[in-house]
Amino acid sequence: MAIEPWRTAKVIKIVNETHNTRRYWLQVPELDWFDFKPGQFVTLDLPIHEKKNKRWRSYSIASWPDGTNVFELVIVLLEDGAGTSYLFNQIKEGDELTFRGPQGVFTLPETLDTDFYLICTGTGIAPFRSMLHHIALTKTPHQNVYLVFGTRKKENLLYYDELTTLTAQTPGLHYIPVLSREDWEGEKGYVHEVYKKLVEKNKLGDQLPAAHFFLCGWKNMIDEAKQTITGLGYDRKAIHQELYG
Repeated sequence: MAIEPWRTAKVIKIVNETHNTRRYWLQVPELDWFDFKPGQFVTLDLPIHEKKNKRWRSYSIASWPDGTNVFELVIVLLEDGAGTSYLFNQIKEGDELTFRGPQGVFTLPETLDTDFYLICTGTGIAPFRSMLHHIALTKTPHQNVYLVFGTRKKENLLYYDELTTLTAQTPGLHYIPVLSREDWEGEKGYVHEVYKKLVEKNKLGDQLPAAHFFLCGWKNMIDEAKQTITGLGYDRKAIHQELYG
């Protein structure tokens, strides 16, 4: 796979989504179409260190291929994070960023002939938002695709209205937000209990339903998910992960 060259992107829009999360829209003027596979990421080269590898920060693409040269990133401000502090404090609409991409193999197969569980926390929802929209727009045949998104409070549910509407309009796509620190009408607790219940519900007698599990988020969540999923009886080959932090 050829390595993408470094390019220049212009920041054309910034939206404060929550108190510590922003959405950035980047346009690539030298390209007519910025093409990528849902689930891929880009790497930004930020002027925060003399050494190259200490300047690079990678973010999953939160938008989906739409035939334009614009893509979206959703970024959370990390405490003492040099990269996110620079983006939040220095970058404004009209500024330019150096980036490379798309990169990565955290992508869905062409044939979705089993159930898929997309399990995430925080801004780990970015690649899965891209995947769901792509499935719906291209009318990709699929079994059940469950997006299980965990966060603390309802105010932190990124893309809530959008994903609720999308999955309501697309049979087989399911959006299940889970809150750990707030009582509400939806699922409460942590993501692991939710997908365990779904697996149990989909069993045919004692037979484990064929499934793939895509994990994106903080290391602790991913480690617990891998233990839980293999504990259910699935092979580790059924687990795909994108780790951050």
